[in-house]
Amino acid sequence: MNRRTAARTATGMVCLGMLVAGCGSAVAPSRHATASARVPAAALATALASPAGTWAAVVMGGSAAQHNNFWQLFVNPAGTSQWKLVTPPGTADNGGLVLAAGGGQSLITAFRPSQLLTFTPLSQTEDGGQAWSAISPLDAALAATPAAMALQPGGDRLLALTADGGVDEAVAGSAAWHVLATAQTVAATAAGRRCGLRALTAAAWTPSGQPLLAGTCTRPGMVGVFGYDSGTWQAAGPVLPASLTAQHVTAVRLATDDSQTVALVTTRAGQSASLIAAWTSNASANWTTSPPLRLRGAAPASASFGPGGTIAIITAAGTGDLITGDGSSWHALPALPAGTATLAIQPGGAVNALAVRAARLTVWQLQPGAATWIAEQVINVPIQYGSSS
Repeated sequence: MNRRTAARTATGMVCLGMLVAGCGSAVAPSRHATASARVPAAALATALASPAGTWAAVVMGGSAAQHNNFWQLFVNPAGTSQWKLVTPPGTADNGGLVLAAGGGQSLITAFRPSQLLTFTPLSQTEDGGQAWSAISPLDAALAATPAAMALQPGGDRLLALTADGGVDEAVAGSAAWHVLATAQTVAATAAGRRCGLRALTAAAWTPSGQPLLAGTCTRPGMVGVFGYDSGTWQAAGPVLPASLTAQHVTAVRLATDDSQTVALVTTRAGQSASLIAAWTSNASANWTTSPPLRLRGAAPASASFGPGGTIAIITAAGTGDLITGDGSSWHALPALPAGTATLAIQPGGAVNALAVRAARLTVWQLQPGAATWIAEQVINVPIQYGSSS
């Protein structure tokens, strides 16, 4: 361990011990100061499917200004109809939770730094959230995007996108993180120059275990998805329809299961913006792209991934849309229940709306083809207001 890492670890452990009482300052300057741009923040509320079931992260409680906002993790175990609260204990989570699902019953949860915390604590479960263990943290602030961390499919390597545009890699649980790339180094490659890469926004792995990064391009019509191959970052994204080649593109999400990678990109020309989904089995060719979903001035507020590449979107205007993995078309959902924070897609096509009101989570269900949401479950979360101030 070098002196910089040792100093950060010592400082981090002191602050971790202070978290129950609360810490009150900004995150320290990052170690990726040479990165060309900081990662733009994105909405963290999300849900994702894994062999363990469906996981969902939402913020609950009260005012963020008073540090009474607490992120909670829920799971709907495979083969069951009930959601359970499984938030890892012992670490302040005001800064947000980022999820990386593995094989079987495993999940790694990252606690984004808030207040005095300058590193990113990580917790891991191997039994679907019944028990958690702390593993070696990331010695940096994780980016505020739900695609900031990814666990290699069928493996144990972690990718972490840091708040200042760095990409770190380590074996899960190891303290030996190393810098794999920065926004600056990717922008300097031939693929990065063609894109005019401005910032990184997402990290993932291909099903075969190769790193993937995504970002914002300044050159119109270019999709900034990059795969690491033969010692360099190469263009790996979908080609947009000719009607969109004059628009500016940001790849906002990447997600991978055992068989395919899914990308979500926004396109913008003036005040007009749209969302496009794309799917591939090899992350370098033969992408299937969806028709554009017009955002009508409302940015995506939550994006969730279900079985078979199904995607559910909530916009900032409170509308919901769904698309299946064949990319045929977007389907508008009935008006969402009040307070819906994220949508979760179940095997068989049912959709859950997870609605938050202070410390209460209400799970609503929409069956395929139905026009009405039905309240299925209420979970009252024991939130300790004032514990982080």
